[in-house]
Amino acid sequence: MTFTRRQLLQATGASAMLAGLGQHVMAQGNAPFETARFITGFAAGGTSDTTCRRVAAAMQPSYGKAMVVENRTGAGGQIAISYVKGQPADGATILQTPTSMLTIYPHIYKKLPYDPVADLTPLTLACQFDFGFAVGPAVPASVKSVPEFLAWAKANPTGANYGSPAAGSTPHFIGALLGMGAGVELKHAAYRGTQPAMLDLLGGNVSAVSGPVGDITQHLASGKVRILGVSGSKRSRFAPDVPTFEEQGIKNATHSEWFAFLLPAKASPEVVARAHAAAKAALMQKDVVDGLATFGLEAMTSTPAELADLIKKDTAKWGPIVKAIGFTAET
Repeated sequence: MTFTRRQLLQATGASAMLAGLGQHVMAQGNAPFETARFITGFAAGGTSDTTCRRVAAAMQPSYGKAMVVENRTGAGGQIAISYVKGQPADGATILQTPTSMLTIYPHIYKKLPYDPVADLTPLTLACQFDFGFAVGPAVPASVKSVPEFLAWAKANPTGANYGSPAAGSTPHFIGALLGMGAGVELKHAAYRGTQPAMLDLLGGNVSAVSGPVGDITQHLASGKVRILGVSGSKRSRFAPDVPTFEEQGIKNATHSEWFAFLLPAKASPEVVARAHAAAKAALMQKDVVDGLATFGLEAMTSTPAELADLIKKDTAKWGPIVKAIGFTAET
């Protein structure tokens, strides 16, 4: 994120006030929660789940004597968010979600069961990452680049498909943009997270998968999966030998993603300060930073105000992209 000097000073001041309030709340001797929960809308073993488990472990027992991660999968992450919005805003329930559910879904669902702004309280960014586009046994070994895959898909329409962790997610749209740019209709298959999609890729049931780099690299040892390209503006340090889409002449699919932590709406400043302080401290621990890196995730934090601003900006960015793709929940 880029800020003007004035915005940076304001953010720094707000962060200092928030940190001071968090320390004050802790100093008052408030007992930690007996049980605090992280809620994610995606399957165990994936990057969303891993982020929750790494941070939860670092927050125990200072925040919760027991830290529980619940995988409330389904509806592309909507079930988890809908559940969290109905929970008490006391800090005991923390949502972890990718950006797509907050900034893209409002453009594709006419009746989204939650309002990303009104029903949630921003807490902090958790990490950022790039996406990879990978192929498996269903695609000939001679296909070694994204353009070659698109050419193969055009010549083999029965194999012109790809999976992603959710319909309407960033990786879903990256695949759609790749196909649009080459004049190829790639059929999309939505899964409950990237790991189920990867299992189908390994089994040859789907030709390709668009998903977080870290969800893909952990399967490279099988020898059945190869990454053809990554979505960042530069090569991923987690897959340095894989060229970006831009390097391969593809200009319309350069997108990264972030994960964030949020609370239910109407959380008090004291609750936000305590949860923010605990989450930020966890995300700055070396073992957490290193642990997330093994899954292709760059740990990072933000103030609640910075996260709120990022949600607003990314929601505006994705509007025209979604319109160009022409996808809605009904399609």
